[in-house]
Amino acid sequence: MSLGKDLDKAKVNMAEGPGSPPAPPDVMIQVKDLAYIYGKGHPGETTGLAGVSLEIRRGEYVAVAGPNGSGKSTLARHFNALLLPSGGQVLVDGLDTSLPENVWEIRRRVGMVFQNPDNQIVSTLVEEDVAFGAENLGVPPPEVRERVEEALALTGLTGFRQHAPHLLSGGQKQRLALAGVLAMRPSCLVLDEPGAMLDPAGRRELLETLQRLNRTRGVTVIHITQLMEDAARAGRIIVMSAGKIALDGTPAEVFARAGQIEELGLDLPAPAEINRGLKRRGFIMPGVPLTASDLVQMIKMINKHT
Repeated sequence: MSLGKDLDKAKVNMAEGPGSPPAPPDVMIQVKDLAYIYGKGHPGETTGLAGVSLEIRRGEYVAVAGPNGSGKSTLARHFNALLLPSGGQVLVDGLDTSLPENVWEIRRRVGMVFQNPDNQIVSTLVEEDVAFGAENLGVPPPEVRERVEEALALTGLTGFRQHAPHLLSGGQKQRLALAGVLAMRPSCLVLDEPGAMLDPAGRRELLETLQRLNRTRGVTVIHITQLMEDAARAGRIIVMSAGKIALDGTPAEVFARAGQIEELGLDLPAPAEINRGLKRRGFIMPGVPLTASDLVQMIKMINKHT
């Protein structure tokens, strides 16, 4: 065991390069002054990211929010080396994404789920699709079966194992895409607007699955979204604008900046918007409600003291 740990440390040190300070052990992703330019060196080049720096710790549930063109999806694609920096650096578990020898290991550790699940479904049976990624990693067949069982159970798809994926609902397809990534056992999940094509029930199912994985399995979750209502479920929200970080804090801290959120073209979740309206009418509201039940409790407290 100790030899394996020493080898892992050596790989990390080599990946960071000489003179680079080691990543803190609880940091999953480090972004240092990241810049990205689309079409660099060609006419019409466009800045996607401009000097972004942040750290995401192991076990965090982070929502990265922002309007179209804000840079949130561009940032997400740097977390598993789908895009490489035009400037700055991205480290995943201490591994530099710009080094080709690190890419396979980075993608093993950071699983990506995209907006359209049909783009990630490759098999004609649900259980075969879930097994596909793990099989390609060279996982022994008995362990593949174990991982498939676990991933199906975690995503609530056990009863659909023999179904054809094209017969599933949109929410079930998105959970299937998630199950396929989970079977590869990544340390971190990055989901790029996974609820954009889902109805409210499908979105709710997906978000509950993500919260359960984060809470019970300690999986680091990075959820890219335009919907602040979905972002409210995270422990931390990073709001992007024009390729930079505009806000970074807990949901309560971010939603307290209601005016700035509106200026960025985003909508507050309904409970926070109602809370804002009550404050305008002179009610003293103790904090910012994130859910309908939070709002109800606040109103009860106000009634009790009036």
